[in-house]
Amino acid sequence: MLFIDLLVQGLIQGSSYALIAVGLTLVYGLLRILHVAHAGLFTLGAYIAVVVTNTLGSFWLAAVIAPPIVGLAGMLVYRLLYEPILDQPPFVPLIASIGLFICMEEGFRLIFGPYGNSFDEAPFSASLSFGPVYMQGVEAATVVIAFVLLGALAVLAARTRLGTAWRASVTDPQMAQSFGIDIVKVRYLNFFIGSALAAVAGVLVALLNNFVEPTLGSVPSYKMLAIIVLGGLGNVKGTLVAALALGVLESFGTIYAGHLIDRDAIAFLFLIIVLMVRPQGFFGKA
Repeated sequence: MLFIDLLVQGLIQGSSYALIAVGLTLVYGLLRILHVAHAGLFTLGAYIAVVVTNTLGSFWLAAVIAPPIVGLAGMLVYRLLYEPILDQPPFVPLIASIGLFICMEEGFRLIFGPYGNSFDEAPFSASLSFGPVYMQGVEAATVVIAFVLLGALAVLAARTRLGTAWRASVTDPQMAQSFGIDIVKVRYLNFFIGSALAAVAGVLVALLNNFVEPTLGSVPSYKMLAIIVLGGLGNVKGTLVAALALGVLESFGTIYAGHLIDRDAIAFLFLIIVLMVRPQGFFGKA
């Protein structure tokens, strides 16, 4: 019973990690940029969910408008921050991204206050029973939504012309451009989809915790970096496997090794162990 409960909790946590980390993987795969400010967009999605729900009394409205708003914000980040410095060494966009993330955290602190916000009435508070497994409604929704959205992303990438252009742009941008693919549009789409997925993760995490604070993205920011390295930088399949594996490992580690290591440190311990055995990550090339 305990094993099943821990496994389920790990999959729930891993599903939210996957939604956040996939966007970062998409950006790195296309531009070779470590988009740390992605965690700030995740926090923005969470704040939209809480503020709109409390102000207008409709969680569904908040859930519908958060992804496109954050997706457009992601496109704006690309246009104003990354596009002018794409020809610079990789550490320049990284430093700029870290700076933007810090500015976003301080912006949230000034706008929404330093102490955090909660739902006046938390949606999906009912419990569900699946045989011996008990879950909150939001926990079940997190797993289902994550698998549906990530499955739709896989279909988009593998079975549509848009997905073909996307993958070609990642593999060889110059060759793709010579065949008539609009690289600029692909990049904007990349940021929109990745940021929208981060917004969905933010909404779900806000529901799971019933609490949003300016630094909500701080811990996920380093965990998602660990996840994309574990998965093989730029590899979406590897990112999904690493996210679920980390979620399960944290779930079991909290119970069996919580007296030895903090839950949030498990990500880096896992990263160190895997890179000692397989430096390219789960699915990266040697």
